[in-house]
Amino acid sequence: MSYYFCIVNTRDQPTFEVEFGTSKQGGDGVARFSQEARNLNPFLMHASLDYVDDLQWHTNQMCVPPCPAPPRPAHSVLSPIELLVYLKRIDHFASSHISAFLTPTSTRFLLLHLPHPPNTDPIPPPQTSTSFSPYGPYTNSFPGTLTTPSLSSSNTSSSRSSIASVSGGNSIANNPTSPQTEEAIRLFFVEVFECWIKSVMSPFGGPTVGVGSPVFRSRVLAAGKKYL
Repeated sequence: MSYYFCIVNTRDQPTFEVEFGTSKQGGDGVARFSQEARNLNPFLMHASLDYVDDLQWHTNQMCVPPCPAPPRPAHSVLSPIELLVYLKRIDHFASSHISAFLTPTSTRFLLLHLPHPPNTDPIPPPQTSTSFSPYGPYTNSFPGTLTTPSLSSSNTSSSRSSIASVSGGNSIANNPTSPQTEEAIRLFFVEVFECWIKSVMSPFGGPTVGVGSPVFRSRVLAAGKKYL
């Protein structure tokens, strides 16, 4: 699985971005996006912001701690962790999926994940200008129309079994829609938020200022290695 993580402020401006690969199932932590995918990823992230703005008013997916919270006084204030909103998987394009996370200040954390067998070579570029091979077996036979090539049942079953044997079946490194993957992404978002809040509280930074700290980047990569 290759990941592209981005933080977008309330002005729809990216303040931080980083790529990394899975460290599960023998992964080496290196992102394997093709050049076409790298060019397209920021556009997919920006397009998903409309879904985030809509879903944040129609969801109750509060990112509460995993353990039950103790009883609180009647007029107590919620902690920052309890005000986080995990929207889970909000959008997808071919084989790429985007998960979103909202902070109490409406800063958006977006994670694009592209599943593929770990420790493989980078995905080759498309053979023609109308191919979407960086994101799976989709071809564009007519502008604005996506079609899937026909495959026999034997070929499909054999390809699925080969991928499962390499990637571990329903593991995080192979299945972007499983509950295990959603929980791992939630834990990744929470840990990154704890590091991010310390960074934006600096008198030299803020929620709308780019995060250029190498320490913050290293902690994001460490959280990705730990959970993803």
